[in-house]
Amino acid sequence: MRNTPRLPAIRLSRRTLLASGAGLAAASALGVPARAADDPLKVGFIYVGPVGDYGWSYQHDQGRLAVEEEFGDAVETTFVESVPEGADAERVLTQLAAGGHGLIFTTSFGFMNPTLKVARRFPDVKFEHCTGYKRADNVSTYAARFYEGRYVIGVIAGLMTKSNVIGYIGAVPIPEVVRGINAFTQGLRSVNPEATVKVIWVNAWYDPAKEREVAETLVAQGADILSQHTDSPAPIQVAAEKGIHAFGQATDMRQFGPEAHLTAIEDDWRDYYIQRTRAVLDGTWESTDTWGGLASGMVRITDYNDALPERVVAAAETSRAAIEAGTFHPLSGPLRNQAGEVVIPEGEAPTDEALLSMDWFVEGVQGRVPK
Repeated sequence: MRNTPRLPAIRLSRRTLLASGAGLAAASALGVPARAADDPLKVGFIYVGPVGDYGWSYQHDQGRLAVEEEFGDAVETTFVESVPEGADAERVLTQLAAGGHGLIFTTSFGFMNPTLKVARRFPDVKFEHCTGYKRADNVSTYAARFYEGRYVIGVIAGLMTKSNVIGYIGAVPIPEVVRGINAFTQGLRSVNPEATVKVIWVNAWYDPAKEREVAETLVAQGADILSQHTDSPAPIQVAAEKGIHAFGQATDMRQFGPEAHLTAIEDDWRDYYIQRTRAVLDGTWESTDTWGGLASGMVRITDYNDALPERVVAAAETSRAAIEAGTFHPLSGPLRNQAGEVVIPEGEAPTDEALLSMDWFVEGVQGRVPK
């Protein structure tokens, strides 16, 4: 990586941006000023949570920092944190686009429609939307196959549980979260068919108080291992307090419960952000769809807890290696729904289209997918 000087990042307040909304329509109509060849490329990021969540938004911000490290003073980065999914996102994106940003990363599923709307008004700005499925000439999409890592930690859970009850803190009931729960459950029951997964929804990506409350409820209902698709370390802290085990989300969370934390699924956006920024700088950027997994390095399994028995680590590594090699799909058939009906036949794997629309739970999950 380059070690050249770089411009300091600009940390914008959502309140400040929204307060300046009176001029947004005019700015939109005027378009974005052309960037001189020697001007830095302004790269913007909007996050659904705070960069200090130690989960999803934190990891995206590590990607932003990698862009700064790689390109030095050729770029100037901006980030806006804790942006709600909806009208606020559209206003923030408009302000960034009107402010001369040539590349904007929008890092949550609920930013999808706001991204498309703003992109139509700013055709010369390149947008990158994370976990969405709608594209345009100036809008790319990207995501990671988190479900691959969740199968691996499910295997660990199945071999480590004593109560055969795993608690799962669900974030928002979209296909990304549902297929992750399903893959975790398949991994769990591949080594322990008697184990079940209890799911309680928080209906938020980041809400430490609710995450703690749900985690405590799941422990009270018999869970001796916790998994999560929410972004705060609160469930890890609950596990540490209760003397049970848990898995980190999006990043290594062991500092919040070193004995409780078995491993984590880590999202690594650094290479992707560097590649896409370079494409804008050298004029080769095109609208694409990227969905990387364990093999690409977008999904990683962090260091295992030293207390894990060798046989558990070996089983986890065997499943990880098979997924990376493409010889095994975490949601291959026979895959049964909660009613026991075969949805994916034996010898088959779900298509990407089926994965992207998954709205049902597999056998072994206790809970429901809200409609």
